[in-house]
Amino acid sequence: MKIESYPDTSSSIEHLTRMGWNAHFQARAESLAGDGASPARVVGVSKNSFRLGDGQSEWLASLAGRLKHEADGARPVTGDWVMARDSLISGVLERQNVLSRGASGARGSQNARPRHEQVIAANLDAVFIVCGLDRDYNPRRLERYLTLVYNCGLNPVIVLTKADLHDDPTLFVGEVEELALGVPIHLVSAADDDGLVALAPYLSPGRTVTMVGSSGAGKSTLVNRLFGRAVQLTGAISNHVGKGKHTTTSRDLIVMPQGGMLIDNPGIREIAFWEVDSGVESVFPEIEKLALGCRFADCSHINEPGCRVLEAVASGELAEGRLENYRKMKREMEYLAQRQHKSAERVEKERWKDVALQVKALKKRR
Repeated sequence: MKIESYPDTSSSIEHLTRMGWNAHFQARAESLAGDGASPARVVGVSKNSFRLGDGQSEWLASLAGRLKHEADGARPVTGDWVMARDSLISGVLERQNVLSRGASGARGSQNARPRHEQVIAANLDAVFIVCGLDRDYNPRRLERYLTLVYNCGLNPVIVLTKADLHDDPTLFVGEVEELALGVPIHLVSAADDDGLVALAPYLSPGRTVTMVGSSGAGKSTLVNRLFGRAVQLTGAISNHVGKGKHTTTSRDLIVMPQGGMLIDNPGIREIAFWEVDSGVESVFPEIEKLALGCRFADCSHINEPGCRVLEAVASGELAEGRLENYRKMKREMEYLAQRQHKSAERVEKERWKDVALQVKALKKRR
């Protein structure tokens, strides 16, 4: 499809608004609207091409030459708004937010430190953390997903699928409520549509939601049920290990009948962090509160005397597994903060090195 010009009709703006267009993107698009470029949203990404949509149609596009050399985190991802002319993307509009994780770049190494940022999706209103109530259920992994979402400044919503496998799935809701204070939690069962009705408001017109979870958690099945028919492939779960296959291999933005948009993602095997924010504190508020009663302000809650947190574990007030996960994620955040500090120092050092070389060259010319 050929895009003739920047849309200035009420009809075009109306279609874009349904896709999530707002004043934030409008203001940033005006400076990039030259040469007949028009706004569109990235609704799918393959290796070397992008699928764009404007609320009326979809088409394939590629990056302009200068954009091909951008860092991975700056390249368009599903959910981005771009400026395009014909089938060429000429600019990426500033994002309102991103959901990203650390990618190690060293396959097969479970202890590999994250080497670069992998942006999962952009410009989101909420994140569905999907967890199946079968062998996929893992409270410690839920805590990591929550931390990932909070670190990115996004709103988590926990969706517990396969509730029909249990006589009383509300027992799981009670456990999850204890580790996800204030986070909406919804049960979805194959036996009825009650859970789907509860999720519909998150997908109101103009809103964008992405999903994260393990392979086999039921993400694609959830998309199909919310849509009302099969739009995503689903795979069988191994009875032996309780794990699913990667039936979703790309990140696609699907315009839902409810009016909003849902981004399905491949299952995440490793939840590595990239952003350093208050995610850990948001997920473990009771530990942060207990820590205020420790004798030492810098207490690590490992073996210090007068540690209020360890006292809570000993008395059964706090689960030991929850404390262990808290410590682990705290260490990861400290590592990321140190690495980012060192990176900033290196950039500054290189900048002054360039300045010194320029001064030296100037003196020689004199």
